[in-house]
Amino acid sequence: MSLQVLPGFDELVAAMPVAMLVVDPGGRIVLANAASEALLNFSERAMTGQDIDAFVRFDQGFADRRKGRTFAAYDVEIGLGRIGRVRADLVECDIPERPGWTIVTLRTTPGGRAPDRRASARAAIGAAAMLAHEIKNPLSGIRGAAQLLGDGGGASTLTSLITTEVDRIAALIDRMQDFTDTRPLRLEGRNVYPLLDHVREVARAGFARDVPIDERFDPSLPPALVDADALTQVLLNLVKNAAEALDGVEDRRILLATAYRHGMAASAAPGLPRLPLPIEISVIDSGPGAPADIADDLFEPFVSGKAEGRGLGLPLVAKLVRDMGGIVTYAREGEPRRTVFRVLLQRAKT
Repeated sequence: MSLQVLPGFDELVAAMPVAMLVVDPGGRIVLANAASEALLNFSERAMTGQDIDAFVRFDQGFADRRKGRTFAAYDVEIGLGRIGRVRADLVECDIPERPGWTIVTLRTTPGGRAPDRRASARAAIGAAAMLAHEIKNPLSGIRGAAQLLGDGGGASTLTSLITTEVDRIAALIDRMQDFTDTRPLRLEGRNVYPLLDHVREVARAGFARDVPIDERFDPSLPPALVDADALTQVLLNLVKNAAEALDGVEDRRILLATAYRHGMAASAAPGLPRLPLPIEISVIDSGPGAPADIADDLFEPFVSGKAEGRGLGLPLVAKLVRDMGGIVTYAREGEPRRTVFRVLLQRAKT
């Protein structure tokens, strides 16, 4: 069905880089552009004539959204197409001279909400607590060992203890220094699949040896603009995080997936320009996900849902991905619900 509000209207909708749906007065989809096909994972043919509520699913509180002339919701959780519940921006407005007809635009919010002051305060408090715990304990052991040495205790055992505890402090400081490294990464076009193979083999040989690791790869994925070492570290951290999240879960499973997202663009950090980020690498697990009270702050330093966690792994992942010009996101999606970490990267120029 064609909707010729103005000459070339269909072509204009089709060319828009954001997901757009044109909806008739009965709530049925009339037009769907390529960006909406990519976002919702349905073809225009499959969506045309269907009720929009089958593809854009709001909570009950938004049921009356069509009563006003224009409806807008930003950074809200909605169900989209086949991908499940995500956070997104939505604007629904009337089409002039077509009473009851609307245009719906959709944009996922991969970066989530901007960190607020509570997140910063939590990070500062967490830093103090973590440093007090991690450094005070080994220093106490070193002090005790030194006292025993002074009393003529077993030198070999005590010097070994001192060495071990000093090494623990040094390792912690090294990890902290990762966040202050401002040297630019060496970005180049790389096929990500050899890196994924390496990460999978490392995981199978060590921390995920008893967890099935499946694949769902796009065979036509072009080279990504990455630093190979940084991306390997990112993926290892995410797979290790996924394996640890499956502790005590009956159906333990990790999925590595890739996809090419046409029209996906975002800013890696506030103040930076939006860049196309079509290369998607996902690490998906069947675990319970992060506690709800920290889900929005997972990429903040010293925020962790693990009893023994230091809250440094995911912030380092975010930093490395940001240094490659990309973004990393967390979501709970699908039925049954799964944890999804998505790394979105630039495509290498050819």
